[in-house]
Amino acid sequence: MSTASSSDTLIRALLSPALLASEAYHVPDRQGLIQLDAMENPYSLPDALRAEWLASIGQAALNRYPDPRPQALMDTLKTRLGLAPDLDLMLGNGSDELLQLLVIAVAGTRRPVLAAEPSFAMYRILAEHLGLPFVGVPLDQDFQLDLPAFLQAIRVHQPALIFLDWPNNPSGTLFPARDMEAIIAQAPGLVVVDEAYHPFSQVSFADRLGHSPNLLLLRTLSKEGLAGLRLGFLAGPAAWINELDKLRLPYNINVLTQLSAGFYLRHAALLAEQAERIRAERERLYRALRAMGFPIWPSAANFLLFRAPGRASAIFTGLKAGGVLIKAFTGHPLLGDYLRVSVGKPEENDRFLAVLESLR
Repeated sequence: MSTASSSDTLIRALLSPALLASEAYHVPDRQGLIQLDAMENPYSLPDALRAEWLASIGQAALNRYPDPRPQALMDTLKTRLGLAPDLDLMLGNGSDELLQLLVIAVAGTRRPVLAAEPSFAMYRILAEHLGLPFVGVPLDQDFQLDLPAFLQAIRVHQPALIFLDWPNNPSGTLFPARDMEAIIAQAPGLVVVDEAYHPFSQVSFADRLGHSPNLLLLRTLSKEGLAGLRLGFLAGPAAWINELDKLRLPYNINVLTQLSAGFYLRHAALLAEQAERIRAERERLYRALRAMGFPIWPSAANFLLFRAPGRASAIFTGLKAGGVLIKAFTGHPLLGDYLRVSVGKPEENDRFLAVLESLR
């Protein structure tokens, strides 16, 4: 038997059917394109601050393991969130690691993970890879929660874990807070409010932490300019954080991320100013897309979802040929006619609009 054949036999014997049937998360080649596909902050550090940042990491002890629990950085984040003394947080290598730890934590229950659909794809991917059922509750035609259907799904499926993406990706929708509160009140397990796009929504459930024993809050620094650092944090009652922290791998936050995040947070006013510029450009893009006749949804995030019935694939291809990369959902059962564009710098948005206009 050949080595390849032997490997194939062993792979099928050891790996789960769910893993074998799945595909790796696809990240497109972005070289040479205006990158409006991944909800990143398009602005980098000003030159003067860049030199200061480089100096701040120049003495990093790369030969030593990083601080396993960087207290100063964690205290800064706690202050930023306004956490009460009985609340705590843990850091993750991006919010994705924390999502994975949450699913691992409840995997022994064999109870489902539940989320709205469409929503952040990793909720389903992580649940299925860890052998848990995933229940997606369809949003309505305006990408809002169907609260009766959501509450019914909770009653029927008794999920161990509910994810609420707020604002929701890919629509940018802010679900009504009263609907979220109704879900938290009825949930038999954990509810995690994922506020990845908080810099652009400027609303939060942080002040509700501690009032409900099953509520946790997830944030990331990726969307406000630090996607390359991969730093997320999970906040909630200390009892929950203490248990979940047992699953975190030691030294999961590298020393360069720790130092760089601390530096950036000392310059949080710059990040806030960049977020304000992105919000202004978001509204300009929204008006321009509406004027072109595309059905488009109001967004509280740093991206816009618009519909191009029967033309989404052709528009995506045409934009790419014109040097602009956005997100297409080709083949998606609910989003095949939709496109999502991240908000870039004014000149990047102008190029996107010009190429799009040429494709009409």
